Amino acid sequence: MTFSPRTWLVGETVTAALLNAEIRDQLNSMFSAWTPYTPAWTAATTNPVLGNGSLTGQYIKIGRTCTATVILTMGSTTTYGSGNYSFSLPFQAAAATVSYLGTARLGAARIWLGHVVVSSGGTVVTVTFDTSPTDTRGTNWTGAIPEALAATHTFRFSLTYQTAT
Repeated sequence: MTFSPRTWLVGETVTAALLNAEIRDQLNSMFSAWTPYTPAWTAATTNPVLGNGSLTGQYIKIGRTCTATVILTMGSTTTYGSGNYSFSLPFQAAAATVSYLGTARLGAARIWLGHVVVSSGGTVVTVTFDTSPTDTRGTNWTGAIPEALAATHTFRFSLTYQTAT
C-alpha cells in the first residue's frame, strides 16, 4: 500500500489496473481483517518461558498508523524470568518527538490497570503498573511486581502508534 496519492501525468492513460491500485486497494486496506502476529515476550535480565501458556497478537495498519493488541495467558509451566518485561511490536515506531502510550490490563489475584509505552523509533513496548495496592507510583512490570504471576493470569494491551514505514 502506498502512503500518498499518485501524481498523474498530463496525457497519461488511466487504466483499470491503475484505478484499482490507487483507489480500490487503498480503500480495501482500511476495511481488512486484522493480521495476526506472534509477539516476543522478553525481560531485561532473564527471559520468561511461555511453556504451555499462550501469547497472541494482532494488528491493523492503515498507511503509517498501526493499532496492535496482545493477549498473554500464563500456563502451569510458564516461567517468569527476571527484570522488566517488554513485548515486540509488529512494526518499528516512527522516529518522532513523542513516545506512544497505550493501555494495559493484568488479570491476576486482582485487576491491575496500566500503560504500555514505545519510545521514538522503538520496536518494543514496556509495561507500567502501580507498584502495589498501597503504592500507586508506577513501576515497570516484572514477574513479582505488582504481584507474583501464576497460571491462568492474563495480560493484554492495546496501542496505536505511527510506524517508521
